Amino acid sequence: MTQIAKLALEDGTVFTGEALGARGEVDGEVVFNTSMTGYQEILTDPSYRGQIVTMTYPEIGNYGVNDEDVESHRPHLAGFIVRENSRIASNFRAQGQLGEYLDRHGIVGLAGIDTRSLVRRIRIHGAMKGVLSTIDQDADSLVAKAKASPGLVGRDLVREVVPAEAREWDESLSYWAQLDAERRGSPSGPHDKHVVALDYGMKWNIARHLRNVGCRVTILPGTATADEILTLNPDGVFLSNGPGDPEPLHYAIETIRSLLGKKPVFGICLGHQLLGLACGAKTFKLKFGHRGANQPVLNVLNGKVEITAQNHGFAVDENSLPAHLEITHRNLNDNTVAGMRHRHLPAFSVQYHPEASAGPHDSRYLFKQFHEML
Repeated sequence: MTQIAKLALEDGTVFTGEALGARGEVDGEVVFNTSMTGYQEILTDPSYRGQIVTMTYPEIGNYGVNDEDVESHRPHLAGFIVRENSRIASNFRAQGQLGEYLDRHGIVGLAGIDTRSLVRRIRIHGAMKGVLSTIDQDADSLVAKAKASPGLVGRDLVREVVPAEAREWDESLSYWAQLDAERRGSPSGPHDKHVVALDYGMKWNIARHLRNVGCRVTILPGTATADEILTLNPDGVFLSNGPGDPEPLHYAIETIRSLLGKKPVFGICLGHQLLGLACGAKTFKLKFGHRGANQPVLNVLNGKVEITAQNHGFAVDENSLPAHLEITHRNLNDNTVAGMRHRHLPAFSVQYHPEASAGPHDSRYLFKQFHEML
């Protein structure tokens, strides 16, 4: 028997559909992702901690799930919304179905609503707090809970997803990335450089790409101090993606500030924002963020356009950039800062995800660029 589930937004809007995955009630910031594929990578991306993710593509789940296409050990998002959940998983690599996967990991989902209407509302009014429930069916009660929920601003969500301890990364590229690397004739070479990756909620494919360009990767929790990092004497330091608002992460900002000039630094997504804050810039919250595998970015250094995978709700404020930071990339949808570098020190970052997973490969050169900097 189909069970009813409801999504209530803080503005009073309520959507009613079918329960998908686990039963229960969750709150979070309601956002959308425009990717056509890669839903399992999205589910397991720790950057979505505290968010209820809506997929704009109308049918999700059609190729199933497997044990390999993951970006962390489990899903981290608060809830998942689709227009239609495919009842058939048709792929030679499929090991299960989407609904079963969500249920196994305790993720509350919703299917069968007009996701176009929901996404349009978010685009017009901005990302909103919401409550997704299979338990409470009272619209007024759910709206009140949505209004009272904490949201993302000012919260330290990184501490909820950082690894408990350090580890050496020894996994190879994922199935499709390895096939592509072999086709291009670029298999992983000798690991002649040592990189410490600060994990604020890192996607695993980042470590795979660092290793593939010849780096030995040691992953440390994002709470690590500069002294703990420098004790390992790495050739360079990588700053990972992660969830939520960068401004409350004072420990990370201070660590990065202490590392600048001592080791080459490369940051992605949250790592990009933290590098900006450490250099004296400010960040701000975007109206509804950039989330998808088809975001155009201009490399202002060479005039080329890259199609990129992105997932962020905050950005570096261009008007606050100090003189020693130079813009290298711009988001072509809204002209926000998509990449920057230090004019005097070996440090650079991008707001998007060159490791993709899932997404285009236009920006993978950045990993080679970092390796050459070491």
